[in-house]
Amino acid sequence: MERARQPILNVPPVIIAILAALCIVHAVRVLVLSHNANIEFLLLFWFNPARYAATVPAGCWLLGGLAADIWSFVTYAFIHADVTHLGFNAVWLLPFGSTLARRLGALRFFAFFAVTAAAGAAAHLATHVGQCVPVVGASAAVSGTMAAAMRFAFQPGGPLASWHDHSAHQPDLVPAVSLLDALRDRRVLAFLAVWFGLNVLFGIGSPSLSGAAQTVAWQAHVGGFLAGLLLFAAFDPVGKTAVGPDNGVEQRMSSGPDRRS
Repeated sequence: MERARQPILNVPPVIIAILAALCIVHAVRVLVLSHNANIEFLLLFWFNPARYAATVPAGCWLLGGLAADIWSFVTYAFIHADVTHLGFNAVWLLPFGSTLARRLGALRFFAFFAVTAAAGAAAHLATHVGQCVPVVGASAAVSGTMAAAMRFAFQPGGPLASWHDHSAHQPDLVPAVSLLDALRDRRVLAFLAVWFGLNVLFGIGSPSLSGAAQTVAWQAHVGGFLAGLLLFAAFDPVGKTAVGPDNGVEQRMSSGPDRRS
């Protein structure tokens, strides 16, 4: 029997949970914490390359010690500069994150989110060694979900194909192509060109989306995107097991040979 197609607004619980966490963190910072308490919160949880410098730059404050050196690789992704910054990331996380979360399931998706966020922080660190240049925002992890979706979105029966093919079912569970095959697809190459082009435009001396003094941390975006593209196969259950569309329980698939890289 054919399964019903996924409704377009059927947002997986893990995406709702992450969006709720992003909103709660921002609301607490803006509405509950005092100015000084908010500064302390940021010093504890944003990602600052100065933490890993041999000598901390003058005027750069750091809190949390070794523990913050570790957790800030991920916690910075739950902090946003303002509502515009938060809203922009939420708008992109909803479609791409939902597509990926239905495929991976809650635990795999959250692990994927954390790994791509950490990869974004690592890229920011590599390009700002010894500098006091903090970064916040979920953009690196969101970029990772966008890259991962490219591995299966354009395939027959995939999420993009299902928009015009009403006979497609479970579009988020179609087998992914290998990384090499994906990079041979002109549609994927076009997406990569547009994505990298926009990040270069935003990153070279451009103001933030809110118009504030902060600039777009494009290096973190690139780090998260590349991690999502390269590490997707390590998280993808399709071809071995797949996540059921309703309850998140893994079910055996018989989709043929695994073509993942």
